[in-house]
Amino acid sequence: MLKSAGLLVFVLGAGILIQPHVVPLSAADGPSQSAHSATLKPATARTPDIPYREYEFQVEQDLLQLANQVRQRAGAPVLALDSGLTAAARAHAQTMLEANQLSHQFSGEASLVQRLAVTTRLQLDQAAENVALDYSAQGGHEHLMLSPPHRANLLNPAYNVVGLGVVRSGDRLFIVEDFGHALPSYSANEVKVHVASAVNQLRHESGRPPLPRHNLAIADNAACSMARADKLGASAVRELAGRYTVLTYTTLNPEVLPAQASHAIRSPNLHYFSVGSCYARTQTYPTGVHWIVLSLQ
Repeated sequence: MLKSAGLLVFVLGAGILIQPHVVPLSAADGPSQSAHSATLKPATARTPDIPYREYEFQVEQDLLQLANQVRQRAGAPVLALDSGLTAAARAHAQTMLEANQLSHQFSGEASLVQRLAVTTRLQLDQAAENVALDYSAQGGHEHLMLSPPHRANLLNPAYNVVGLGVVRSGDRLFIVEDFGHALPSYSANEVKVHVASAVNQLRHESGRPPLPRHNLAIADNAACSMARADKLGASAVRELAGRYTVLTYTTLNPEVLPAQASHAIRSPNLHYFSVGSCYARTQTYPTGVHWIVLSLQ
């Protein structure tokens, strides 16, 4: 907590930074593969009599169908295929082919979260990846389901989107499944409405009267200054704190306030409040987050 001009400034970190879930690898050609990466045998000459790209696309569709079938049987929601996640999955499958290895991240390659951030505009708070080597969609799916961590990814009820990448080499298939939990996409005004509703809901629960919301352009400027600096408590926030009690935080769920904000919002001495919001993708939050400045007067 910081104090400025006699007013309390909360610098909160309520945002969720997604982390890639790196799990042991699965390959169709035997359990002797390394748990981190596997050097593969040369491809055989035998190939299906279908054009490469058309065949790869069909395998991706088959993998989606197989995944959603087992999820429905397990009571998990079906996965929606996302073109951005699919682009990331295909690129990583191509990288594995060129390296002739299975791995979640090669030397010099971006992390899973960074790769997904480049190709999709979805707001993700969870992500995971399965990789495999096999000869068919059915075989790849069955081998992944036999591996507990890969099975957990396939059946995780939190995931609602997926990207599937398949690259064929001879009769082998390099398979990548990139899972994610996509959140609703809110405009800046919608974020402010959700935050304002949460503020007055908290006051109602504590027996306090509702507060009117004022629009302060400086609040939005302060929120965007935090995003540009990629940190809470930027200089514009300190200037705002000279006039108001200011709470700053990051969030992917604007309808939920940080627990640390409750005491200040319940104060009986408040007359009104304002909300500043700025959505941005930064190095700390590569898939994006809402930067919030809540000013209380």
